[in-house]
Amino acid sequence: MSTKVSDHVLERLRAWDVEQVFTYPGDGINGLLAAWGRAGDKPRFIQSRHEEMSAFEAVGYAKFSGRIGVCAATSGPGAIHLLNGLYDAKLDHVPVLAIVGQTDRSAMGGSYQQEVDLHSLYKDVASEFVETVTVPEQLPNVLDRAIRTAYARRCPTALIIPGDVQELDYSPPTHAFKMVPSSLGVSEWTATPTDEALRRAADVLNAGDKPAILVGQGAAGAVAEVREIAELLGAGVAKALLGKDVLSDELPYVTGPIGLLGSRPSYELMRDCDTLLTIGSSFPYAQFLPDFGKARAVQIDLDPHMIGMRYPYEVNLVGDARATLQRLIPLLETDRGGREWYDTVAANVRRWHETMDRRAGLAADPINPEYVARAVDPLLPENVILTADSGSVANWYARHITMRPGMRGSLSGTLATMGPGVPYAIGAKFAHPDRPVVALVGDGAMQMNGLAEMITAAKYRDRWADPRLVVAVWNNQDLNQVTWEMRAMEGAPSFLPSQEIPDVRYAAFARSLGLEGIRVEKSEDVAAGWRAALAADRPCVIEFLTDPAVPPVPPHATWEQMEATAASVLKGDPDRGSVVKQGLKAKVQEFLPGRTRQ
Repeated sequence: MSTKVSDHVLERLRAWDVEQVFTYPGDGINGLLAAWGRAGDKPRFIQSRHEEMSAFEAVGYAKFSGRIGVCAATSGPGAIHLLNGLYDAKLDHVPVLAIVGQTDRSAMGGSYQQEVDLHSLYKDVASEFVETVTVPEQLPNVLDRAIRTAYARRCPTALIIPGDVQELDYSPPTHAFKMVPSSLGVSEWTATPTDEALRRAADVLNAGDKPAILVGQGAAGAVAEVREIAELLGAGVAKALLGKDVLSDELPYVTGPIGLLGSRPSYELMRDCDTLLTIGSSFPYAQFLPDFGKARAVQIDLDPHMIGMRYPYEVNLVGDARATLQRLIPLLETDRGGREWYDTVAANVRRWHETMDRRAGLAADPINPEYVARAVDPLLPENVILTADSGSVANWYARHITMRPGMRGSLSGTLATMGPGVPYAIGAKFAHPDRPVVALVGDGAMQMNGLAEMITAAKYRDRWADPRLVVAVWNNQDLNQVTWEMRAMEGAPSFLPSQEIPDVRYAAFARSLGLEGIRVEKSEDVAAGWRAALAADRPCVIEFLTDPAVPPVPPHATWEQMEATAASVLKGDPDRGSVVKQGLKAKVQEFLPGRTRQ
């Protein structure tokens, strides 16, 4: 039997060590589906409930494996559904390949069913490489380039294959004019700055008395070097959310997250420093960085396209974080005098942890959402992988989860889209089937798509050596982050028709799938609920009934801002049971991050 183009696609993916493709069937990829049958399901066909979830699962797989994530979808609507997950990959710099079908070549341009101009559709999201296969000889080159580009540029790429092309007999490119041969593989490579640039950076860092470091996901391969330079400089280290798992939060000089979801010591670190070193981060909020002109700054980033943004850096070092730091560290002065700055940073960190303990211990009705995250923190296995969804739950992940060596974690950083928490977790399980995974999600995201994707977890649970996949749902019947943004930024009360959502029995739904389901309604049962979920012999949904009136307070909020927020709540929100009551203003003020009123 002859080898079809579709057969060669799967063969080439196997040659690139692709072990699974996250996808959903459709007639636009019927040729590929038939090839999967002939190939004995290699690479494995992982069926999601929706193409957007396929893309998110590919992103989660890529984030936690360091390998390319591959997703596939049918023509027209299937290709459209992939877009949100692919944009997540683009904005978070994650290597993902999308393989999508297209109507037969003979019908293109004829307004045929499910015909969409996929090149126009994908030209932004897959801007680094998108190509249509029109003849078999084209295939190995465009597929290899798509994969190499995804790795090299850390981005999504796309391959469009019309249905009739999938069915053609495969023939390789020949040694002839206008043929483009191809080959597999790409070596590891390392970029480093010039000696002169490194010396200029060292001069800036040596001159400072109050150094600060900001790390992002680009520093993940340089953990030892980041620790060494931080301790050599006596610097505090703040972490962008995508870099939360770069350094252990147990280190006394690690100030934790930065930004709207950040910590008070990170805010103070940036406010008071005189020197800034940014490593592998494109953290976008300049208002949380030092005032312009107050600090001299150096940036290290692998991508010259992303260097020099966000802050007026004096020296921009284009290079791999680990290799660059290894060459920079010997140029730094070892005798830096007193430890006053270091001691101040460490004291601020200790005070913040005490504040977070107090906030988690405050009474709420029915359960304090911060306590839910605080309670699981010491119970997390040492090799756990954490995913978090967007919304107020991202605040609790950022502020209450202590990253320790061996733990991993991520969320949708730049796109900040709702819905990736559960599919990220599923992608992580396929990347590391022998490790426990915990997804932290809000009830809005769970209703958006998490419930359906628990069906996927049930379908594939037997493939995972470690059965622990815990999905924790903060059930407050409110789209809470936007509710608080309306109050804090717009001075408007909650608009119930947009913000209030139904009370769904998430645990009962999980049990209906043959999974574990736990519902926690009282604070005294939170820790026991977590222990049961983490000990389950199958994927588990644990839901906590939490109080929507607990504010995700920005680290820089003033008393006046928070009083205005509380006033807007009391002015406009009707009393709906336990959600809003006359003591809410006092509650908002109780949850301020531990500072005295000026």
